[in-house]
Amino acid sequence: MVHAFVMVKTGAGESERLLAPIRELETVTEAHIVAGAYDVIAEVDAEEVYNVLQTASSKIQGLEGVTDTKTYISMDD
Repeated sequence: MVHAFVMVKTGAGESERLLAPIRELETVTEAHIVAGAYDVIAEVDAEEVYNVLQTASSKIQGLEGVTDTKTYISMDD
C-alpha cells in the first residue's frame, strides 16, 4: 500500500466547491482546506505509486478549477 499527500492549488474561491469532489475520489481517504501555498490537502491510499499518480494527475487535475498539484509519497508506515 502506498500512502501519499496531494497538495492542490485552486483558482480563487474554488476550494470549498472542489472539496467534496476530491473527497469522493476512490483512493482519497481524507481532504481538508488549508491555509498556505496550497488550498487543499488530500490523503491518498493506493495499491501502487502509479495509482497515486493517476489520482493526482488525471482525477484531481482533471477537475475544473484545479490549477496545480504537488504529490508527496509517505516514506514511513
